[in-house]
This record gives sequence, structure tokens and C-alpha cells, in this order.
Amino acid sequence: MIARLQATWTIGLLLMAALWLVFALPRSPVWAVGGLAFAALLYLAVMALQFTLMQRVNAADPAPRARLAQVVRAWWAELGVALRVFCWDQPFRSHAEPDWLPTAPAGQRGVVLVHGFLCNRALWRPWFEPLRAAGHAYEAVNLEPVFGSIDDYAPTIEAAVQRVHAATGLAPVLICHSMGGLAARAWLRACAGEARVQHVITLGTPHRGTWAGRFSRAANGRQMALDGDWVGALSGAEPPGRAALFTCWYSNCDNIVFPTSTATLRGADNRLIAGVAHVEMARRPEVLQGCLALLARAADPVVKS
Repeated sequence: MIARLQATWTIGLLLMAALWLVFALPRSPVWAVGGLAFAALLYLAVMALQFTLMQRVNAADPAPRARLAQVVRAWWAELGVALRVFCWDQPFRSHAEPDWLPTAPAGQRGVVLVHGFLCNRALWRPWFEPLRAAGHAYEAVNLEPVFGSIDDYAPTIEAAVQRVHAATGLAPVLICHSMGGLAARAWLRACAGEARVQHVITLGTPHRGTWAGRFSRAANGRQMALDGDWVGALSGAEPPGRAALFTCWYSNCDNIVFPTSTATLRGADNRLIAGVAHVEMARRPEVLQGCLALLARAADPVVKS
């Protein structure tokens, strides 16, 4: 569904731009170019507002605060990454590469890739080839309904875990971006999944919710309110030591999940990647390489010996 929505949005914007040029160019080239420039500046301004709010809220957070140069760099990078993800990859390339589930176990841990809010499996497109080259079977899920409860995603994750386990003979690793990490925790709660997953890696997940969650009207968005009832109940239902199952990548320039420390779990392997924006985190080579290193360490010790 999200692919259709984003495709409609993208095509609509392009048609509006084309119609504006057809209308305005014969009358005034200056107005024609100026109208497009205004739309571009509006996009830049909205993204700048996100980073400004992030920096202000982070002032009271114990995590290391980003320098101004880091914030500007992250803003500039996110402008391009967001356009690529939301206006090309997700709307038009979500099924360009299939999941890879080899039939014969190869001693390598498989992976379940879980996207976040307003995303689909195409978020992970740069990960597919490196995972396959390293011998890791993978399935990238699509979480539906798009605006439903996070609890409703547990069956989708459960089915993917079962398929990857069947393909490899090993408990998989879950790699989750943003809301996907909360969906993984909800799956662990609903399906007693701890014994059937080797590790959970989260990238920019609002484990305690996020300041921006207060503005959402979607069911899953409201569940991500900072220190809200849903995230509180989720944490309260987890057994002692559950966080040791997690590696949490987080950033002091995350323009969606802030304050910064909300993307960490006490007792987890928390890894700060400074100066990286929210969607950009899932596209950073060092994050990908770090996750591949964790997967290599998680290989079946019997097969690898």
C-alpha cells in the first residue's frame, strides 16, 4: 500500500510541476522558474525545521550533542537520501529484487529485515547484494497495515522468521530500522521469539518513543509517543536481561527519533554513529559493514569450525 501511496504522491508532484511550467513559461520564465524554486525551498525549510527542533530537544539529553557542522551535513545528506527512498526506491522499486532464501543450509545466519514507519522493503535495497555475497539468506518484510497498530505486525515477522530458519537451519538475526525495532520487540512479546532469534539489531529505533510522536494521528505513530503508554507497557513486559539480545545504532543527528538517548536500551550494545540523519542511517556503509561484522560473529560455530 505504501508503494502505491508514494507513487501517487510522486507522480502527482511531477504532474503539478509540468502543468505549472506549461502554464507559466509562456507568460513569464521568471515566474515559472521561481515557482519551482519555491517548492524546492519549501522542502529544504521543512527538513531544516526537523533538524532545528532535534537540536533544541537534544540540549537536555545526556548523549553527546552534535556540533553545528554535523547537523548541517546530516540535513544536507538527508535531503538527497529521503528523495531517493520515498520518491524512487519505495514507490517504484519495492519488488525489483526478491528475497534470497537458499534451499540448502550454508552455516551462515539468515536475516529478517524490518523497515519502519512510512517505509517498505525497498528501504533495504543497498543491503541485498552485500548480504547475498556474504552468504546470508534474507527476507525483507512489508509491514501492513501501514497505519495500523505495531502489535499487528507480529504475524508478519513470525512468518519471515520461520521461512528464514527453514532455509538456513539456524535462528536468524533481525535487522530493524526505526519503528521496525519496536515491531521486533512486540513480536518477541507476542510470539515468545527470544529462543528463535539469534540477535536483534536496531537502527534509529525509538525504544522510548520520540518527541515527534505526539503529532501523529496514526495508530502506530501514537504508540511511538515519547515515554508513552504503549512503549512503557512494552518495556514492562520484557524479562530482565532482554536488552542483551540487542545492538542499537543511534545518532545525535537523528531528525525523527529524538532525544538521542531514546534510541538506546539499557543493557544493550549501544553504538553511537555521530552526525547521521534518520533515513540516512539505513544507507550508511559503516552501519552496513558493522552489521555484516556482527553477522559474521553470529555464524554457526559448529559449521564454521
